[in-house]
Amino acid sequence: MSEHDDPDRWERMYREQDVTTMSWYTPSLDPDFEHALADLGMESGSILDLCTGPGTQALALAERGMDVTATDISAAAVEKAAALAAERGLKVTFLQNDILHNRLDRRFDLILDRGCFHVFPPEQRDGYVRTVAGLLAPGGYLLLKCYSYKEKRKEGPFRLHPGEIRERFSAEFDVVSIRESTFRGGRHRKPPIALFCVMRKR
Repeated sequence: MSEHDDPDRWERMYREQDVTTMSWYTPSLDPDFEHALADLGMESGSILDLCTGPGTQALALAERGMDVTATDISAAAVEKAAALAAERGLKVTFLQNDILHNRLDRRFDLILDRGCFHVFPPEQRDGYVRTVAGLLAPGGYLLLKCYSYKEKRKEGPFRLHPGEIRERFSAEFDVVSIRESTFRGGRHRKPPIALFCVMRKR
């Protein structure tokens, strides 16, 4: 059973745990996303933050004046992130949503995924690709960060290989780049090895 097969797990976690103690928590915009936005010259536009979790990526983008929608399968995560946005006076549209049973009905210029795709087992990944492609405007970008096949620690999500990413996304996307990175922040002494992918919707 994958982590996604137990949505209540995420709800319990976000209800009961301080988000700052979660292994994927980072207080500011992930440097990989920051550099990619600069490379793309994107200073405005609509952005969807998938699996927003603590909401820090969405808030960092809202601080830059972006039109940000942020979703998570956990209602508790959405509630906590929305409260933090209100506390900071930032405008973000937070919604509870399951990407595999999507209820969103608009398209975005860019989708940000910092740790969503890699929770799905192989049999669910094509459904993710179809949904994400449908949520992106033609020419829009998907910035995806996931655990790499080179990461050897036992705990954590599924590991992905660049070859699988290229194969699964090739029908809908042009893969601009895939490079090795790390998941900074959180409680890990040694940051997990990641893949950072930039893909453009045809």
